Amino acid sequence: MKITILAVGTKMPRWVDEAYSDYAKRFGRDITLELKEIKPEKRGGGVTAEKGIAAEHERLIAAIPPRSRLVVMDERGKSWTSLKLAEGLKEWMAGGDDVVFIIGGADGLSLELKQRAEVLLQLSAMTLPHGMVRVMLAEQIYRAYSILNNHPYHRE
Repeated sequence: MKITILAVGTKMPRWVDEAYSDYAKRFGRDITLELKEIKPEKRGGGVTAEKGIAAEHERLIAAIPPRSRLVVMDERGKSWTSLKLAEGLKEWMAGGDDVVFIIGGADGLSLELKQRAEVLLQLSAMTLPHGMVRVMLAEQIYRAYSILNNHPYHRE
């Protein structure tokens, strides 16, 4: 199974790249976690938030691998526990599906992309920096994977 994180934004601080990489390399042979950075649209000079979201939408759509389930990270999405994410991961793996998690840009994501998602998922009710979201999402995906494999990483 391949899990892709599409994240609007580039040039993250070194600690973000290092922390993300640490989690990405922990998976076994049955899961690959890949991060694809999507160039954000520059704001200002007549580029409104709506135009920026539309341009980022096109880049995101182009980057979604074919036949992938879509999970969009959204502050108004469902609040899953780690165990619920593990259940979702198990279902996706059983179906032989690849999964794409999308992290939007500073102004958010298009309504069309949110409507297309199988799941709108909230990582936190608080606003988080985009780099932190990458790291926290990678950690939670790894935690879900660990739960499914009875690894002692997760404790109840």
